[in-house]
Amino acid sequence: MTGLQSLVACGTRLWLDSIDPVLVQENHALGATGATSNPIIVADLIKTGRFDGEIKQLIGQGFDDSTVAWKMTDQLVSRAEAVFADVYQRTQGDDGYVSFELDPLLEDASCTLSTAERAAKYVELGKAWSAGHTNRMIKVPATPAGLACLEELSAAGITLNVTLIFSSRQYQAARDAVWRGAQRRKDPRSLKSVYSIFVSRIDVYTAAKVPSLTPAAQGLVGIVNAQRIWAENNAWWAQHSLPRKQEIVFASTGTKDPNLPADKYVSALAGSDIQTNPPATNAAVQKLGKSYSRRIDQLPPAEVLAEIDAKVDFAKMEQTLMDEGLKKFADPQKALIQLIGTKRAELGQA
Repeated sequence: MTGLQSLVACGTRLWLDSIDPVLVQENHALGATGATSNPIIVADLIKTGRFDGEIKQLIGQGFDDSTVAWKMTDQLVSRAEAVFADVYQRTQGDDGYVSFELDPLLEDASCTLSTAERAAKYVELGKAWSAGHTNRMIKVPATPAGLACLEELSAAGITLNVTLIFSSRQYQAARDAVWRGAQRRKDPRSLKSVYSIFVSRIDVYTAAKVPSLTPAAQGLVGIVNAQRIWAENNAWWAQHSLPRKQEIVFASTGTKDPNLPADKYVSALAGSDIQTNPPATNAAVQKLGKSYSRRIDQLPPAEVLAEIDAKVDFAKMEQTLMDEGLKKFADPQKALIQLIGTKRAELGQA
């Protein structure tokens, strides 16, 4: 049994953090059952030159740079959806999804829309980009505007991935809004939703901002935070007995420190729900060839938890990481649009 097969066998669902058509096929064969996308992933694919023909064709049709960027994103996500359609059918809509991120520029500092106006735009875009796609998951950030749009999108029957979650507060707000919306459907039991908890970014934060943590606790805060939210999510949805799982997605699972094991987060969060691992992390897991077991519900010793709770201000952490996250959220979309402009000149379509 390979490393990835072992990970899947112990209860983890594996989603690829890429929509590269080649990697999607490879990882599907290795056991991945879904994928996620974002502007950085799309831009990196476009930079390879492999899609110049399609870009040239779109430019030739008179589309501006932003429209070309969105149409390319739509095409790439659609291809991945086709690969995972068999999983969607086999699991009766419980798996096999590909995430499509709504316009990050709605969260840019230069956006002049009010929170209510941004939320309305998210609803409009969510309905438009999900139409006709059975296994497309609409990705919305857990920002004030993102949280404000979730009830309407859920009520419309849209499958949701709430992303940029760093805290239990954000998770609870997202979950409650999604469930309120589901109860407005003809059949609330049709709900499928996931909540993407960012893991490694928290440990980068504590290393810089909470240096007083002892070696026993430093580097575990992201894992503990994810484990606690996972447990809360399990307990909350159990009361509703829905046919489809409402799951946590463990995101940001690649290690940022080269001195740490490449599978640090993969191993610690193994055993349940979904990991969206970068291609390099999945490759490392395969190369290591380890046997994984369920660890998601195995918290550190009580004294370590007590130290984390005493020293880490989770509200401050959330605010800091959201401020950083929003910049990382919006800037890649600007860069993607600029890249299309560069491609336009390179391909002689200016």
